[in-house]
Amino acid sequence: MIRILLTDDQPLVRAGLKALLEHASDIEVVGETENGREALGCVHRLHPDLVLMDIRMPVMDGVEATRRITQDRNAPPVLILTTFDDDEEVFSALRAGAKGYLLKDTPGSELRQAIRDIAAGRNALSPQITRKLIDHVAAGAPTPDVPDLSALTERELQVLQAVAQGRNNAEIAAELYLSPATARTYVSRILSKLGARDRTE
Repeated sequence: MIRILLTDDQPLVRAGLKALLEHASDIEVVGETENGREALGCVHRLHPDLVLMDIRMPVMDGVEATRRITQDRNAPPVLILTTFDDDEEVFSALRAGAKGYLLKDTPGSELRQAIRDIAAGRNALSPQITRKLIDHVAAGAPTPDVPDLSALTERELQVLQAVAQGRNNAEIAAELYLSPATARTYVSRILSKLGARDRTE
């Protein structure tokens, strides 16, 4: 069972999300909060497996709450679910440690699968967010705190693009005709070269 903490300042949104998520037999909503500060307290009290977090909330926003939650090595992963997809909020949330970024128009089945993916240690990004990140890289646009990609080989860039699309190591191996061990080595080398803590960063 994946235990979820919902954080959104709109009660109707929380109610709808709870009904949507608990439609799945493997997901349980164990708590609800209306701002980031409340979420911090509930994370320590309830020990959820995942926090589903809005961005714009009173008292403490989702980016700051995510930053504080993920400072703990044993913290649950945070999945951002918001209506906002402007560059600064996307990059700020990912820099803060969010493992996923979805928009609120995401179909329910995809949201539930994203929760399962993140609970299993993978990442989840809306297609619009993935496209935004790739467009920034392709255009050479200055992306906040993103390292220079010129250190990567052509093959490493292919693997990085697959990572950005949410592929796990087995999927990368199949897509690029690599062994799983080789795909894992490529991902580790990319993280090292870019100084990134994890796949989302």
